[in-house]
Amino acid sequence: MPPSPFFAQLAISFEPRRSAAYPSGMSHPSENPTADARALRLRLRKITGQLKGVEAMIEGTYDCAEVLNQLVSARRAIKSLAEKIINDHLEHCLKDPVAPETRRRQLKEVAVMLRRYVE
Repeated sequence: MPPSPFFAQLAISFEPRRSAAYPSGMSHPSENPTADARALRLRLRKITGQLKGVEAMIEGTYDCAEVLNQLVSARRAIKSLAEKIINDHLEHCLKDPVAPETRRRQLKEVAVMLRRYVE
């Protein structure tokens, strides 16, 4: 079944930014990076499943309240995932003492990240 025109617009492709220090794509070391990545992928798969369910509802007959309920659930799941990533970043990337110019750069990055999150 071809995707609906509405959801075709949502197809997003990106290349994650790789850090020279952590070529796996993680911006910070982790005690168990494989498990961390697996947990994040699982969350993303659940969100994707929710959105595919919404797509199926829209392509067929659907109850508006149910569609909105599923969208709210997906939005909450995305918010929760973003908060997890923000929390991990704050705990892992900003805990060690660094030079003042490095700390200013880090705080500026966090400010940008939080500004984007609350938009």
